[in-house]
Amino acid sequence: MSVTEQHLLDDWRRPSLWQRLSAFDWIWAMLVMAGTVYAHVRYHTLMDAYEVAILYGTAPALIALGWHFKAIRGFSLAVAALSLLGIWLYGQDLARSETSFLLKYLLSSQSAIMWMSALYVAATPVYFAASASRSEFVGRVATGMTWTATTMGLVGLMVRWRESYLISHDVGHIPVSNLYEVFILFSIITALLYLYYEGRYRTRALGGFVMLVISAAVAFLLWYTFDRGAHEIQPLVPALKSYWMKIHVPANFVGYGAFALAAMVGVAYLIRARQPADSDGLAARMIPDLDVLDDVMYKSIALGFAFFTVATILGALWAAEAWGGYWSWDPKETWALIVWLNYAAWLHMRLTKGWRGTPMAWWAIVGLFVTLFAFLGVNMFLSGMHSYGEL
Repeated sequence: MSVTEQHLLDDWRRPSLWQRLSAFDWIWAMLVMAGTVYAHVRYHTLMDAYEVAILYGTAPALIALGWHFKAIRGFSLAVAALSLLGIWLYGQDLARSETSFLLKYLLSSQSAIMWMSALYVAATPVYFAASASRSEFVGRVATGMTWTATTMGLVGLMVRWRESYLISHDVGHIPVSNLYEVFILFSIITALLYLYYEGRYRTRALGGFVMLVISAAVAFLLWYTFDRGAHEIQPLVPALKSYWMKIHVPANFVGYGAFALAAMVGVAYLIRARQPADSDGLAARMIPDLDVLDDVMYKSIALGFAFFTVATILGALWAAEAWGGYWSWDPKETWALIVWLNYAAWLHMRLTKGWRGTPMAWWAIVGLFVTLFAFLGVNMFLSGMHSYGEL
């Protein structure tokens, strides 16, 4: 029986979701709703009706996520606690980032994001070391570093959101508006997706491969910070002053993160496929079975495709409101369509023709380069109505 068939059988044998819910699950739901109400009461003066709808729509999604991915609960609570502490330390004075020890070295947006960057890069060799040594302790250290990096990255974004309003209410905005901010978001989402599959399949062997692509994003982020001063908070251009940005961009980057995860799993697949099935070589000892890799790659692309489809539809609705038309064949839109068609074809060949294995792994890797050009290359080399995203 293959790994995929075993997972399907296990899922079929499980009790229903409602039967599996425990008292802790309901406590989690109450905490999320309490936090949602607190955020509404505390910040309703800065929110319009659409933003209130997004806030309350996010609550059931986070509750369901916590029921299915239990590790996200502690993560969410840590992010909430540290973010609120950072916001409280600021008070109404942005200059306190230079006088408060915790803000200066830990909780200001830039400090938290630097911690995120250092921990992601450091986790990469630790994951490989854990796989090579088969040390459970080293593996737990790598996982802990990744969870901590992801926590600090999201805290950095949340505190940055508050910092933008401390500059001016006219400047204040959700921090998903430029390449600097979305590269942080990309790193966080890719790491969370990986951590989910790490727990789901009970293997850390893919961690080093996934951390490679996150470390590459961190390298760009650091260059963009120190060479271009991109960490400085800037006012939004008029086209981005919309509630659509709050849902379109995160949905897009769930797609990008899932596609990146699938590509790195594809790299691991190609390395593992070169080893005979009964081999005891280093690759065979470090990398999971091909069935596991194939299953993770397929599920990552399916998830990414679903979110990317939703993001594309939301983008069209936003374009209609901002520019008067749903589609204008702008370079960014055209390349988004190319990305969508690429992964639609991948899923079609997988589901209808039964394609698996090495060709699909290569396709997933090539797909990442297509996605990378749509995400970054268009901003660098092409112009259009999305030119506000240029380097």
